[in-house]
Amino acid sequence: MVKLALSAVISLMFAAAGLTTASLAHAETAAPKKAQVKKAKARHTVRLASPRVEGRVVKRISRVNGRHKVSYQRMVTAAPAFATMGDLAGLSATRDPLDLKSNVALVLDQDNSEVLFEKNSNIALPIASITKMMTGLVVVEANQDMDEMLTVTDDDVDRAKFSSSRLRVGAQLTRANMLHIALMSSENRAASALGRNYPGGKPAFVEAMNAKARELGMTDTHYVDSSGLSKMNVASARDLAKLAMAAYQQPMLRQFSTDVNAIVEANGRPMQFGTTNRLVASPDWSIGLQKTGFINEAGRCLLMQAVIEGRSVIMVFLDSKGTQSRVADAGRIRKWIEALKPAALNIGSGSAPAYSTGM
Repeated sequence: MVKLALSAVISLMFAAAGLTTASLAHAETAAPKKAQVKKAKARHTVRLASPRVEGRVVKRISRVNGRHKVSYQRMVTAAPAFATMGDLAGLSATRDPLDLKSNVALVLDQDNSEVLFEKNSNIALPIASITKMMTGLVVVEANQDMDEMLTVTDDDVDRAKFSSSRLRVGAQLTRANMLHIALMSSENRAASALGRNYPGGKPAFVEAMNAKARELGMTDTHYVDSSGLSKMNVASARDLAKLAMAAYQQPMLRQFSTDVNAIVEANGRPMQFGTTNRLVASPDWSIGLQKTGFINEAGRCLLMQAVIEGRSVIMVFLDSKGTQSRVADAGRIRKWIEALKPAALNIGSGSAPAYSTGM
């Protein structure tokens, strides 16, 4: 009986050794200062395991006074660069006269479709959230009730890339508000809800996206979702220029994509959202349509219509490196256009083929 009682006491001691770090920290904070000093002198820490890297956090396991202690330390070293699909295709070796940081670029005159600048413009690459511009085009052309309340469900949660969202499961917004924040703030759950609430659901919506692409002559384009989170959503810069031309004809898409910020109601409560493109807030720019995009496979992307020196132009930048590089490339194109007379505008990367939009 004595042995059994002793075994029970020892088992309880080992169970107590599983205290969490938070519990230990609370106990140390609550103890008198004098007792803490004495305990520190008697403390002997022995490392049980080497630091184990988990993403960007290092997990450390040690034993303190016979108890396991787990602590986490954020790494300060930068994560290795992710090779985009453009990099894997060797596009980063392409040089251009303006030294753009985007592997793909296309600039054309909106009025006559004249190509002003191009770089790898015929290569199909992942387009990330630029996908949402086609999502918007399909929604407005379907003439669905924009005041209908849509509900975010578990099906709208991103479990592929675990992207963040301010819309909780159960949030209810009008179709117009869903479209607004999908274009302005690139809200993925909103874009998913728009596709899911199309007649026939997501499969029918994706088919409608691809059918619209075929109608516009976007021969290098393919969609698999309404948000752009999949790397399988691909298009060339040439195709995206055609999309921009068509989307620009829709006043709602122009307004929603170029709003700097907006307050929308979710379950009757106001929520403020902002743009993902800082250029639309700049008084130096006159932008009529825009959409940004980013996933690791696509790099930074930008689709934009702007007026420069009285000339309406469509700009497409894909696979750009750095958080500000796509807007910096837009600035380089703008300065170049401003410095040249309209008649002199027509250069390319040197290796790009002749451009024929058929538009």
